[in-house]
Amino acid sequence: MPDWSYHPLKKLLLDRLSPKASREFIHKCISTIASISGGRSLIRFLGNMNPPQECQKYLEQTSFPSPIGLSGIIDPSLSGTNAFQELGLGFLEIGPIVLDKPRKQMEPVLENEHILLSNNFEKVPLKLAIKKLTSLDIRIPIFARIDAQVKRNEWDLIVQHLMPFVDFFIVTKEQMNFFLQKDISCSRSFFISLTVDEMHEDTLEIEKFHKQINVGGIVVTAPCRMKDSYWHEDADANKSLRRAVKHVKERYPDIVVITSGGVETPEDACSLMDSGADFIMLTNGYVKAGPGLPKRIHERLLFTENQPVLKQQWIWSFLFGLSILFGGLIALYFAFTSIILSYDESFIGLTKAKLVQINPLILSFMSHDRMALAGTMISAGILYIQLARHGIKDGMKWAKITFHSAAIIGFLGIFLFIGFGYFDWLHGLFWLVLLPIYYFSFKEGTKVTGTPSSSHEKNDRTWMLGLYGQLMFIILGFSIIIGGIVISTIGISNVFVSTDLRFLCMSPQMLDRVSDHLIPVIAHDRAGFGSSLISVGSLVLMLSLWGFRKGERWIWNTLALGALPAFIAGIGTHFYIGYTTPIHLFPVYFLVLLYMLGIVFSYPFLKTKN
Repeated sequence: MPDWSYHPLKKLLLDRLSPKASREFIHKCISTIASISGGRSLIRFLGNMNPPQECQKYLEQTSFPSPIGLSGIIDPSLSGTNAFQELGLGFLEIGPIVLDKPRKQMEPVLENEHILLSNNFEKVPLKLAIKKLTSLDIRIPIFARIDAQVKRNEWDLIVQHLMPFVDFFIVTKEQMNFFLQKDISCSRSFFISLTVDEMHEDTLEIEKFHKQINVGGIVVTAPCRMKDSYWHEDADANKSLRRAVKHVKERYPDIVVITSGGVETPEDACSLMDSGADFIMLTNGYVKAGPGLPKRIHERLLFTENQPVLKQQWIWSFLFGLSILFGGLIALYFAFTSIILSYDESFIGLTKAKLVQINPLILSFMSHDRMALAGTMISAGILYIQLARHGIKDGMKWAKITFHSAAIIGFLGIFLFIGFGYFDWLHGLFWLVLLPIYYFSFKEGTKVTGTPSSSHEKNDRTWMLGLYGQLMFIILGFSIIIGGIVISTIGISNVFVSTDLRFLCMSPQMLDRVSDHLIPVIAHDRAGFGSSLISVGSLVLMLSLWGFRKGERWIWNTLALGALPAFIAGIGTHFYIGYTTPIHLFPVYFLVLLYMLGIVFSYPFLKTKN
């Protein structure tokens, strides 16, 4: 669940539920999606959250896709474990683990936007942990935190049973002392969990543990503030953690330090990494900021590294977009002038003048489909050109995937043209001219593998408005695709909807009597227009899903400018021919509303200098 869907849902529904109910609703939903065939791919498509290769780290020969992980307090029921690895997280903590489920467990409560946890907060029984770890396909490292109140005779049992399924353990210093005294055999490393205060008090303890073979490092937990029988993270948790990390790293530079908590923004995470933290576990800040927080942290870390942008070849991709744009302008010219060409007349068996004599509305109707197709092609050309000039030129892999996915969809649409037995030779020739241009465009894109970075580091109002703008454009893209599928289906099946026939004042049987080749020509126009809409909708959708970042001015310019020709043609042509039935135009008006909301909401976020 990306931020653009999480925050609207959080405001409308989740904040009205108890913290546990909202947590389980979200986790079970995303885990269910991840469990079905193609579900993981859908999550990756919608969020594009996979950690970039540059963020990969190693610890004791264990590969971490990212140094950003998730604390066990976020998912004590392990209901979301199956999906978390698709949300950009590099590792997971489970626990605190207990032998048997405690009789008394208190749910978290929400107060003044703080999630308050009890000392009797939900814990993970050993059987549940083993059941989940054995049944799920988990591909990222797992840390198992053993509950501080576990008895000594139970501690050994928990460690031995979990050892085959986890990569590391997190224990208290008292539990580690017990382990060292008993000389228990264990092939996994232990991380000592310490609070900020304990780190300052027990420098000698850290030194003692640091020299032990089985100790992998320390976990520093954020300071907490108590309220009655509940607690929440201190407001200055990040600042306290930074001081603590610096304190230990100055004395033991090679010790591995993991922080837990104190992160609500990319800025918080980067400040901890700058202080020396090797890994970061997100806690309640993840709930507040949203599931997109790991992705935003990755992009901020890449921005900090200030890696030079390697410009890629983009000319052929630009020429492809320019060709689409030019083809749309030619189609628009014909739609405004001759409407049908000589080979259309030859196939139909009637001249333009004869059709006008029979029913002038026939040509008007054909003109409206061809104008709409022309406007859509012009919009597609603008989107392709912008993707080439900015995304592909700057080496962005997401831009390359967007470009070529939509182009391939557009090429496949040619098969819809012949759904009723009419092949438009001009369209066919146009695709033949485009094919070699696209081939070289595809070839030059093979080296485009870059990942985006961003300077955005706060959860401010501009960012939140940008999420709503992004949501509007995503709905717009989905809606255009659905509209294209519907129109294409109509074009290769019934051809007309009821409002079309009312406008023409003729039935399909009457049109067939005029010429049995007339409907195939109209069907070919409809199917071609629908195919073009699917391609453009894919461009809008993927641009919106993957391109929204602070200061990406070209994304706003592309969406704002690129949609205009399609909307102007789509609405203008209906008024031009007098086909203004409200129910017929309602879908277009809905799309225009989404477009206007999208450009207004996203303007401050996208147009702010990065």
